[in-house]
Amino acid sequence: MDGNFKDVIAESPCVFAIGVAGDSGSGKTTFTGAIREIFGADLVSSFSLDDYHRYGRKERNALGITPLAPEANHLDRIARDLADLKRGRPIEKPVYNHRTGTFDSPVPFAPARILILEGLHTLFTPRLRELLDFTLFVDPDEEVKRAWKMKRDTGDRGYRTGDVEGERARRAADYRKYIAPQRQFADAVISAGFSRYGRELGQQRNIYQVTLLQTRPEERIRDIELSIDLSGLLSLSDRDFLMEFRIEELDEREMGALTFDGELPYALIRRLEAAVERQTEVRPIRIYENRSTVTAGEIVQLILAWRIINRRISMEPCRE
Repeated sequence: MDGNFKDVIAESPCVFAIGVAGDSGSGKTTFTGAIREIFGADLVSSFSLDDYHRYGRKERNALGITPLAPEANHLDRIARDLADLKRGRPIEKPVYNHRTGTFDSPVPFAPARILILEGLHTLFTPRLRELLDFTLFVDPDEEVKRAWKMKRDTGDRGYRTGDVEGERARRAADYRKYIAPQRQFADAVISAGFSRYGRELGQQRNIYQVTLLQTRPEERIRDIELSIDLSGLLSLSDRDFLMEFRIEELDEREMGALTFDGELPYALIRRLEAAVERQTEVRPIRIYENRSTVTAGEIVQLILAWRIINRRISMEPCRE
């Protein structure tokens, strides 16, 4: 690849679509954060498939149906709109208002060169999977997911605690039936559990044990460095951390599982940022600059961004 990869993307007619699936409140937006930081709002756009609900909250309650049921969503319209967006065509996107449980007026939506779709059914149909260039399933442990969803829904969305708990209970069977099976179609899976160094660290400093599971890539993965300065580590590190790699069988697939826990020195991650800079000619990439430590989740974000960048590089010129 010659030149700054931002310029290559900006000048390309290709719309690169990233599909992120998972349960409500599972962290779907969080784990694509590094891609948004590296390429910026001019090159990255996103929307939630919640906007394609078929019914408002009162209608769903009356019908006894949850948003996780496929028939409660306009899945065919999602696929048609995504096909148009992949061709660079703007759409009139519906808007679901989580505070009111009703629909606002549709808005015009034009795709940036990197398009992120997040939702419950992102990988549900063969047509949607066919239109996506990279797929991710976010799969935190049940107790972690409960804590994340409770924080989001009682904060950002104004729900009451009892309402959130009741909705989680109503959705559990539909999650197992309709959402969890989509994991088998993902290029990468992110799982998260409470830190081995203390459950309370999640609430206090957003520290969790996070695993990135990946299939063997079809594209050529470029060399990248994740090295540790043992001298600096032994003399300077004052935080607990863990790194582990293992082969794991998941959904009848062999996947490489890279796990981090705790907080790692920023100097280690700076080398990873520098490697992405060298590969893409995008400078500076200093997402975590002026930090002494970086959490496990933030490291996984950056490694995932490197994998997505490699997939995008392998598509130049873009896939029809």
